[in-house]
Amino acid sequence: MTGAGQDTSDAPGGGTGRTVLLLAHTGRPAAVRSARLVHQSLTRAGVAVRMFASEVDEIRRTGARLDPVEIVSPGPGAAVGAELVMVLGGDGTLLRAAEIARPAGVPLLGVNLGHVGFLAEAERDDLSDTVRCVVARDYEVEERMTIDVAVYDRGRNGTTPPVRTWALNEATAEKLDARRMLEVVLEIDGRPLSRWGCDGVVCATPTGSTAHAFSAGGPVVWPSVEALLVVPLSAHALFARPMVVAPDATVAFEVLPDTTEGVLWCDGRRMVELPAGARIEISRSNTPVRLARLQRPPFTDRLVAKFGLPVAGWRGRAERGHR
Repeated sequence: MTGAGQDTSDAPGGGTGRTVLLLAHTGRPAAVRSARLVHQSLTRAGVAVRMFASEVDEIRRTGARLDPVEIVSPGPGAAVGAELVMVLGGDGTLLRAAEIARPAGVPLLGVNLGHVGFLAEAERDDLSDTVRCVVARDYEVEERMTIDVAVYDRGRNGTTPPVRTWALNEATAEKLDARRMLEVVLEIDGRPLSRWGCDGVVCATPTGSTAHAFSAGGPVVWPSVEALLVVPLSAHALFARPMVVAPDATVAFEVLPDTTEGVLWCDGRRMVELPAGARIEISRSNTPVRLARLQRPPFTDRLVAKFGLPVAGWRGRAERGHR
């Protein structure tokens, strides 16, 4: 099955059978080498590989043929009909891939070629085993909560239609003028909670609790916990602690009319300007991001591995005589 705007001149088998959309951070030599290996292994196993023309061109410049390959154009239709979106890169590449996989309901499988790579399921050293699991369909799919974001230019009752977007990790309102603070009023479920003069505010999902919200002093939230996080950035106020609110709450920020202008970033990729007087409403989305999981290690182990946390001296239950 092919999506809109696709060039199928190089498509294997007319686009039938199993298909994996392969996305790679081709600016990294390691990603180019990994993409060649994944393409070769999948096509040999009878799984069609779909890629963007720009990435195919970059890889072919290294001398690799990448035939056969299905060429698709970036956009919402790129993942339609695919079994998986396999991503070679860091969390930034995975967030880019989420924009394509989410509307199609296709699971993401990330192979980390970056630094922390919290969203990735596998590391580069596990690439061969990862491909074998894909070929054997030896993976599970879990859903991660996302948020819908609406930005009203001059308040909720303005005449300008709102700008609507979404986020997997977080929506972050930030000031534009380094010399002034952003004055905002926080609202939860239609009721005002506090006013802050601040550098900005982060509203994050549990998935995003280890991203921007974490660096701003927010708590780490296990992915199985459904919640929204509100974390002020350098707020000058008596009550300016990170908060965890119900997953079905509506979180809103109102930028006061006499304050500086700001900007809203969603996952560090989608930007909306925030003029003075703007209102941002954030709520749980009905459309999750689906992640393919090859194994189910405890989230605690992932935290220790990704952050290099010190656990020397831990003895465990068995060594204390427990059963």
